Amino acid sequence: MIRKHLATVVLAVLASSAMAQEAPYTVAEGNKVDAKTMKGWKTWRQAACERCHGAHQEGMVGPSLIDSLKAISKDEFMKTVLDGRAEKGMPPHPFLKGEKVDALYSYLKGRSDGKIGPERVQPME
Repeated sequence: MIRKHLATVVLAVLASSAMAQEAPYTVAEGNKVDAKTMKGWKTWRQAACERCHGAHQEGMVGPSLIDSLKAISKDEFMKTVLDGRAEKGMPPHPFLKGEKVDALYSYLKGRSDGKIGPERVQPME
C-alpha cells in the first residue's frame, strides 16, 4: 500500500516538473512558429532528414522522431545528431552544431508534443 502511494506521489511530482518546463518553441494555429522554430524547420529541410525519418518525422529507415523525442532528453538528442549512432545507421552531423541543432530540437519537439502540425510551417507575424 505504501509503495503504491509512494509511486503515485513520485509520478505526480515528475509530471508536474515536466509540465513546469517551458516549451522550446512557440506555435499558433498549428503551423505558425517563432523565428527559432522556423530556423529548425529550415534546418530539417536543408539537412534532408526526411530521407531517413520521413517527411512527417514518423519514421522510415530511421526511427520516428515523433516517438523518440517523447523518450529522450535534449542532451541525448543533441549528442545523437552531432555524433551520430553508427550502430543504428545514424551518421554524424557536426555541421549542425550550435544554433542549428538547438533550433532543430525546437521544431522536432513541437512536432513530438503535437503542437506543430505536419504541414509546412510559417513564420509568426
